[in-house]
Amino acid sequence: MADPLTLFTSIGLSEQKAKETLKNDALCSALKDAITQAQRVLGAAGVDKATGTLLYTMTSRLRDPKRLGFLTDHIAQRKICTELQLAAALEFVKSHPQDPINQQEFESLCGVGVVITPEQIEDKVEKVIKKHKDQLLQERYRFNMGLLMGEARGGLMWADGKMIKNEVDMQVLHLLGPKTEADLEKKPKKCAIIFHTQKSLMDELRGVALNFHKPGENYKTEGYVVTPKTMDLLKQHLEFTGGQIRTRFPPEPNGILHIGHAKANDGICYLRYDDTNPEKEEEKYFTAIKDMVEWLGYKPYEITHASDNFQRLYDLAVDLIRRGHAYVCHQRGEELKGHNPPPSPWRERPAEESLVLFDRMRRGLFAEGEATVRMKIVMEDGKMDPVAYRIKYTAHHRTGDAWCIYPTYDYTHCLCDSIENITHSLCTKEFQARRSSYFWLCNALDVYCPVQWEYGRLNLTYTVVSKRKIIKLVEEGTVRDWDDPRLFTLTALRRRGFPSEAINNFCAKVGVTVAQATMEPHMLESCVRDVLNDHAPRAMAVLEPLKVTIANLPEGIRNDVRVPDFPANEFMGSHVIPFTRTIFIEQSDFREVMEKGYKRLTPDQPVGLRHAGYVISVQKVIKDAQGRAVELEVHCCSSNEAAEKPKAFIHWVSEPQKCEIRLYERLFLHKNPEDPSEVPGGFLSDINPNSLQVIDSALVDISVSKAKVFDKFQFERVGYFALDPDSTADKLVFNRTVTLKEDPGKM
Repeated sequence: MADPLTLFTSIGLSEQKAKETLKNDALCSALKDAITQAQRVLGAAGVDKATGTLLYTMTSRLRDPKRLGFLTDHIAQRKICTELQLAAALEFVKSHPQDPINQQEFESLCGVGVVITPEQIEDKVEKVIKKHKDQLLQERYRFNMGLLMGEARGGLMWADGKMIKNEVDMQVLHLLGPKTEADLEKKPKKCAIIFHTQKSLMDELRGVALNFHKPGENYKTEGYVVTPKTMDLLKQHLEFTGGQIRTRFPPEPNGILHIGHAKANDGICYLRYDDTNPEKEEEKYFTAIKDMVEWLGYKPYEITHASDNFQRLYDLAVDLIRRGHAYVCHQRGEELKGHNPPPSPWRERPAEESLVLFDRMRRGLFAEGEATVRMKIVMEDGKMDPVAYRIKYTAHHRTGDAWCIYPTYDYTHCLCDSIENITHSLCTKEFQARRSSYFWLCNALDVYCPVQWEYGRLNLTYTVVSKRKIIKLVEEGTVRDWDDPRLFTLTALRRRGFPSEAINNFCAKVGVTVAQATMEPHMLESCVRDVLNDHAPRAMAVLEPLKVTIANLPEGIRNDVRVPDFPANEFMGSHVIPFTRTIFIEQSDFREVMEKGYKRLTPDQPVGLRHAGYVISVQKVIKDAQGRAVELEVHCCSSNEAAEKPKAFIHWVSEPQKCEIRLYERLFLHKNPEDPSEVPGGFLSDINPNSLQVIDSALVDISVSKAKVFDKFQFERVGYFALDPDSTADKLVFNRTVTLKEDPGKM
């Protein structure tokens, strides 16, 4: 037999393509088998390039190896002769995973034996051209010839595409004659009016990545295991669901959700709490998870708990042991740690003995760690016989002391999906190593097997999202709690003032991919600004106040100034603030010594007051003992009366309310605080000492006095801010959400 390289080139593959094929062991083996089988039918020299191309395409696209011989026979016997027929054949075997294949149905749907004559092609093309004759004569070669091809192919499904194209070209030439110089001129571009159709957020989020199977067609997913009972179980599943797509969102309630979780919400979806570890569960986490899901704008179809199924899961474990797929083991946890733990000496224990011991575990006759139930499977990562049940003498928040044995995630995850008839089990990429055990466990118990679909986790730089590390930050006092605005948990982002719409938009822009995505925070902040610019009403706040007394405005005079909530659209409302003899401006908006390019207030340069219609000019600078300006006396005039238009307009407040302002920067100094090559001392050594600045004597105008917690504002020329839960009736507290975009006019 020829060597593989010679064998592959003998069927028409280029040497380069043949060498590439040799690098893929599975493809190489399948192609060798297909060629060998075809040569038995056609002879050693009978596999020509056309047949070889079909064999190569078939082996590279075929998902079910057991159909290799079946399809090879049809190609070798010239029953499948075209790419169209092969595509139909591949789709057919994918849709019919179980034996036997209905030969008559297969050949009918794949065009086997269908012969399209040149006369049929000529006749069909003639009818199509006659239909479009007037438009063809008018537009000549500017006419969309693809339209003719498409309509001609419509009635000739199994015809050779090249033959149709040649016939179209010939008949068009006969009708129009050769191309003229006018035909060859480039078509002038027209300014098309584009009507933008607003895609829904989830249409954007899905993109092309989520090529999901239809309900009931689980077997079309790559890697899905088909057993003799699969099709019957899928039929029962479809009868129960009515073809409805069902997903589930299964957070473990021992930590607050971080931004990466936001990508997992879509469609008709259960919110399932994986409450299988009674030692970790706290009520605040359950509440926070539900709050965050609803805050993002999603209402769960139903809220469920893994603990709802404890009895059913136990019964299934008994069945698994009875079938010989699980056993009771007495290896200690410390013995199972590491990459290569010793195999269990109890692996081949009789099922009857394991059933007795499992019952004793349930009745509390073993100490914690003395016995576990393990499943007989080797996972993708090499982990052997994962634990299905362990003993924990801890009361459960829902079931109390009813159980002292609790199922693990590896055991519970797929079975709860099966019990709830989930169609698409979405999880992050790190669970890919558990996919084979997911399929194995459902099939070992002969229960409906959903499809596990992995997507890439969304990570952000300059932060940590590990629950363990966030807990460490809280315990060390680096951050206050899980909702500290410097973190990227969803509760923290809400507290900082990030709108849920912005987070959803950010996730939609990133899209759902299989690859892990690591994004810069400024991309999220850009989405936040876009939303807040349209939805955060304007107000004025002074962070470092400088008192200004208007000398030519008498005491007791109080003018009302109307300020638009959204200056770009004054129809969206406004509010009124007072203008009196005493106002406050930012210290940075005054300089005693004029500098080149400085456009705001100086002793020799007046400045305008935003929204007030006034211009002020300095008459006197009052200083403290250290020589710092603490008050200005100014002259005020209408902007219409000013000698010249001021170079800048600044914000101000009058009769303001005192408030606390919290300014946040990145919590970590490096992009990847968990990377030892970047941060050798560990993430706790990388804390930014300036990540929080508290200004406790800021002033804000009275328009915000009735604001509610999490209400958002744009403080003009300062940034976007949100009211913090620490606010009281006596003192408001605002968190800076994001800064404004760079203002080139401000220096």
